[in-house]
Amino acid sequence: MEPLELRRAVEAGRATASELGLQVDDVVVIHNSDRVALRLVPCDVLVRVAPSGHLADSEFEVEVARRLTDIDAPVAELDPRVEPRVHVRDDFAISLWTYYEPVGTEIAPADYADVLLRQHAALRRIDLDAPHFTDRVAVAQGEVSDREKSPELPDSDRELLIDTLGGLSAAISAENARDQLLHGEPHPGNLLNTRRGPLFIDLATCCRGPIEFDLALTPEEVAKHYAGADHDLIHRCRALNWAMFSAWRWRRDDQMPDRGHLRVEGLNHVRAALERCGLG
Repeated sequence: MEPLELRRAVEAGRATASELGLQVDDVVVIHNSDRVALRLVPCDVLVRVAPSGHLADSEFEVEVARRLTDIDAPVAELDPRVEPRVHVRDDFAISLWTYYEPVGTEIAPADYADVLLRQHAALRRIDLDAPHFTDRVAVAQGEVSDREKSPELPDSDRELLIDTLGGLSAAISAENARDQLLHGEPHPGNLLNTRRGPLFIDLATCCRGPIEFDLALTPEEVAKHYAGADHDLIHRCRALNWAMFSAWRWRRDDQMPDRGHLRVEGLNHVRAALERCGLG
């Protein structure tokens, strides 16, 4: 978020927690993009604040977390001191979560694969109406197909992204016998190393698709420890995910910090991933 909107988001998070009876003397910004994560002290709660346009996503995330927590899945939990729901204040959607002190050690690939296996097993146990990954791809394709939504995207790169998103989405979805409920974005930034062990966060991206769609967003060594993974499919899913990442960065209203650098980096990753699949 830009500085002015960030200040409003911080105040909305602080005020909501205070009204719920939690003591807030200070606020630390943990993460800032299109949504922000705030640590409130001394109550030690993590607050996620999103523009109200993301209300449905925030409510979906809370529901996913509630169901997974009930079956002891490796996910960050909602704060138990308040009602498990999304609050709306000053045009922001606000949810309150348990804060976990991070452990400094890096998560080894084998441990990463193990926690993702356990997460996938838990996701198979819950009944949830979630979008298919192709629905997310279609949204990304719509952003790059519309010049008004992505006016700075060069034509040659626009064609590359449109072809990659459409072609790989169709090819991967044809193998739907392996589809199940997924995290959606289990990259290292969404896996906390805590004293309780690794825990997944950012559950709003939960969708249906092959497990390789999730594995494509983890470090490459992880897949070697995940039994039964199709490594050719992982490579195709990785190219597709980089194409989606690039599509988001070229949106006119994208708020990701350093998006100018990320636009170039994303396209480079798309080309490299396609080459690796033999599709360059």
